[in-house]
Amino acid sequence: MEILVIGAGVGGLAAARSLLAAGHRVRVFEQAPARRTGGAAVTIFSNGAAVLSDLGVSLDGVGGRIDRIDALTSDGRLRTSMNLAHAADRFGFATKAISRRDLLGRLADGLPDDLVRYGMSCQSVTQDRGRVTATFSDGTTATGDLLIGADGHHSVVRRCLWGEGAVRPATFGTWQGLSPIDIDLARSTLHLMITGREGACGLMSAGDGLLQWWFDVRWSPADPRPAAPLAELRRRFGHWASPVPEVLAGASEDDLGFFGHHWNKVRQVWGEGRITLVGDAAHTMPPTLGQGANQTLEDVWVLGRELAKGGDDPVVWLRAYEKARYPHISLVSRLARRSPANWRIPPVIGRLFPETSQTTMLARFSNRLTASAV
Repeated sequence: MEILVIGAGVGGLAAARSLLAAGHRVRVFEQAPARRTGGAAVTIFSNGAAVLSDLGVSLDGVGGRIDRIDALTSDGRLRTSMNLAHAADRFGFATKAISRRDLLGRLADGLPDDLVRYGMSCQSVTQDRGRVTATFSDGTTATGDLLIGADGHHSVVRRCLWGEGAVRPATFGTWQGLSPIDIDLARSTLHLMITGREGACGLMSAGDGLLQWWFDVRWSPADPRPAAPLAELRRRFGHWASPVPEVLAGASEDDLGFFGHHWNKVRQVWGEGRITLVGDAAHTMPPTLGQGANQTLEDVWVLGRELAKGGDDPVVWLRAYEKARYPHISLVSRLARRSPANWRIPPVIGRLFPETSQTTMLARFSNRLTASAV
């Protein structure tokens, strides 16, 4: 089949790898003028790492391994701890923090040089009984047997299928950076999640001496941006226990970026006819579980599995993909909407949680790991 992919982010490149390996003809269209090289780090948990391995993508030599997540109070007391090394032992794939630039580079390795057409902004998609057509801002069109919308939070493909207003603001926003901050944590396998009255802070090594750091604050789209955001973060969080003051002292405005959290209710059927969606286009959610990229990769794995079954009507397999993904991604989305990274669990309660809880959560979140276990 000839398959059109709209978007060349994690979902688009992963889908292209999967579909090309299955023998399909694939064309990818990306509105950006070139491959994106910005952005901070993403966390690839065991479920995402398993899919990357199936796609022939190695994370060796990039990123930083994470073996434990400690949740702390703002004054440094332990709320709860999760043993990610246990999940790695159980499933065979470690958790890593890796820069988005490096992840996209690994996904692109080995793909045809002319696979992605950059500077192509999709304006609409239409279909008839046998073909689907994408129309771009320059007036050109592309036609194929199937179309995959991998165009993210602001998906044009989703709007063509669902209309406007499906994605809504959540209650937090994130200031984040990826910086060479010289503290012990940047050379460790520990991920800290710190919460207090002022918001939340996350810290983890992303390899090569880089620290991925972020601060969650209450937010709505109507809120004005601070004129000096780093100074505001230092005012708000600078009194927290070490290493938060050291991170804020070592950060710079050049490292700093902001995004507001958004969410949409996951639909049981999110495609239509010969069109489907993957990743944020189908299920935008806050980053509080760190599952955004992982669930995108899970989408690609299940989509590839269903299309591999063949048959006379590929539309049947697109709906089978959506049906298979719905129970897992709807659970992740509902939990992410509750902003668990910002919960202030009392230490006395947190100590009741088993350190291996992350292993159980990953199995519940994952089509890939559950299939592997079976």
